[in-house]
Amino acid sequence: MKKGIKLAVLTGVVLLAACSGQKEKTDAGKVDERPVVKIEKARLQSVPQTQEYTATVEAEAKNNIAPAMPVRISRIFVEVGDRVSKGGKLVQMDAANLRQLELQLENQRIEFRRIDELYKVGGVSKSEWDAAKMALEVRETSYKNTQENTALLSPISGVVTARNYDDGDMYSGAAPILTIEQMMPVRLMLNVPETYFTRMRKGTPVDIRLDVYGDEVFGGQVNLVYPTVDAATRTFPVEIRLENRDMRVRPGMFARVTVDFGALDRVVIPDRAVVKQAGSGDRYVFVHKGGKVSYSKVELGRRMGEYYELISGVDSDAEVVVAGQARLLDGVEVEIEK
Repeated sequence: MKKGIKLAVLTGVVLLAACSGQKEKTDAGKVDERPVVKIEKARLQSVPQTQEYTATVEAEAKNNIAPAMPVRISRIFVEVGDRVSKGGKLVQMDAANLRQLELQLENQRIEFRRIDELYKVGGVSKSEWDAAKMALEVRETSYKNTQENTALLSPISGVVTARNYDDGDMYSGAAPILTIEQMMPVRLMLNVPETYFTRMRKGTPVDIRLDVYGDEVFGGQVNLVYPTVDAATRTFPVEIRLENRDMRVRPGMFARVTVDFGALDRVVIPDRAVVKQAGSGDRYVFVHKGGKVSYSKVELGRRMGEYYELISGVDSDAEVVVAGQARLLDGVEVEIEK
């Protein structure tokens, strides 16, 4: 009986020791387990500095054609879509006021000639002569203004893009009679980040693509660089000119403008190394050094196939993790995949 009890106790001690040893081994395995990662080295590379901006095509000049005061329209000589030349007659307004002013002007001229003759022989004073001269000049100015507002001429060469009245209508002033737009050349306005302020030059060539023409490239150039930066947006306006000699590009079209700023040496890393931070738009990478990884926020530039240009965040000789990031935390020891 005693022998049986001793055997049972001995068996229990052996099993307890075995279980304890297994637990210690398992715990030790957990403590020694390190995430396995794959790394690649960042490199310095010459990267073309091209930037794309969106813009809407605008006419070089836009003129609204209308008289200075309400007058009845006698005849409109053009329709929407017609091309017009500078100085061409567009609209004839009612000429009743003009004819009346013409008679008044002729009477004023006769009166001035009479005063002038009397002044030469001492019949009137210098002040009377001056008053007559001024009255004539006022009448001539009034006649000239009315003449300009009776026969409306085009101030530019362009295309009629709007017609708001018909022959016989009374011009009310609510809208211009016609709108003329100069489409050769056209212009595009860009808002460029201030980081490029010192590198933007007048005359710099640009490539312009319009959605309506697919991938066809139109050549333009920088025509005007505004001298100040908007403090709210940290951008500055740049005007692009497109000669548009074939008149294929029209105001209102959506355009993409590509500007080439040359090339810069930039740090380049694989796209697999870039991780997006949950809950924000920040991007970061894990950098390996001395057996540990550290969290590093990065600013991305252009994507070039399977690589990203970095504006900041990682040195050119850094080792970045490209696989195994899911189990990583800042400062964790890792094992490198062979």
